[in-house]
Amino acid sequence: MSSLGEKLKHTRIIRKLIYAVVGIISWPGLTIINKLRISGTEHIRDLPKKNVLFVSNHQTYFADVITFLHIFCAVKWRKQNKLGIPYYLLNPFTNVYYVAAEETMRASWISRLFTVAGAITVKRTWRSEGNEVRRGLDPSDTRKITRALENNWVITFPQGTTKAFAPGRKGTALIIKMCKPIVVPVVINGFWRAFNKKGLRFKKRGSLLTVRFKEPLKIDYEASPEEILQKIMCAIEQNKERQFVF
Repeated sequence: MSSLGEKLKHTRIIRKLIYAVVGIISWPGLTIINKLRISGTEHIRDLPKKNVLFVSNHQTYFADVITFLHIFCAVKWRKQNKLGIPYYLLNPFTNVYYVAAEETMRASWISRLFTVAGAITVKRTWRSEGNEVRRGLDPSDTRKITRALENNWVITFPQGTTKAFAPGRKGTALIIKMCKPIVVPVVINGFWRAFNKKGLRFKKRGSLLTVRFKEPLKIDYEASPEEILQKIMCAIEQNKERQFVF
């Protein structure tokens, strides 16, 4: 991402504007064209505004994240388990970043816009341009995430793919061991049915979209990365295959 893009990403007024525009455009698709059911926001209402890591399964590139941002903004305005009328977009909650593949976020102008909205772009550790690649954790990517956690919430998708029951990435566990954040598991469903893979076009209208926030995990930060990752994958209900990506 260009240095200008990085500056814009950390300019709060720019991010608030993007949130408002994207929020207004996306709100009908979540609440009118489809039906959004939210549960567990009582677990996030009183969280500190920094060093909180949300771990979730992943079903589309953008619709999942956009929905999370709607919910966080609504919770800031003291709404519980609902969005209602989106007046929360008048002053959205922007202390949140999300982890996304660098390859995906460079693909189009709209993905670059979403990058400015708060993406932490990382190199894929398992795939590059369609080819399988086994890399170690990139230190620069680690620094990006740890810096973001210092003063913000961060959303990450441990599987790094929209494929259900794909193995988790060990890098998520290493970040948890290093930063010792509050870890909130989230389970989503229905997005794959309602939207295309990018999450920008409707595939089936009238779908039920569910977002369930669970209680923060009790984590032994001294446990091995494999043990921590297994606990995360169980919490987000993606532990069908006990495999790990190194």
